Amino acid sequence: MHPGGPFWATKDEGTWSIPKGLVNLGEDDLDAAVRETREELGVDVDGEFVTLGEFRQPSGKTVVAWCVEADPMIDFDDVRSSMFTMEWPPKSGQHKSFPEVDRAGWFSLEDAEVKMLKGQRAMLDALVKHLE
Repeated sequence: MHPGGPFWATKDEGTWSIPKGLVNLGEDDLDAAVRETREELGVDVDGEFVTLGEFRQPSGKTVVAWCVEADPMIDFDDVRSSMFTMEWPPKSGQHKSFPEVDRAGWFSLEDAEVKMLKGQRAMLDALVKHLE
């Protein structure tokens, strides 16, 4: 998914991410991942989830990632993201709403390595290992 908002609007390479977020009290990591995907993309994902591992990000946070073979595959034309509000333009005193995710897509592994955030690229290696 590509982050929404004016800061990311003209950026593409090294900006795409998997859906992610915080785990709520009483929620396990997988439940949080499914919820975050629903909140960020507006779609439900169902299937047999396989843990790819834990990945430490440059920020110091740890992201737990899964893969899933879903049928049907997500139709990204149906993506409906949650919104956030921020002051825009900066120091204008005006607040505008933007989608948390402005677009999503399917990519080859080679394209994904270029498009994904640097800290998440190890997830692709784990996915390839799982698929072998």
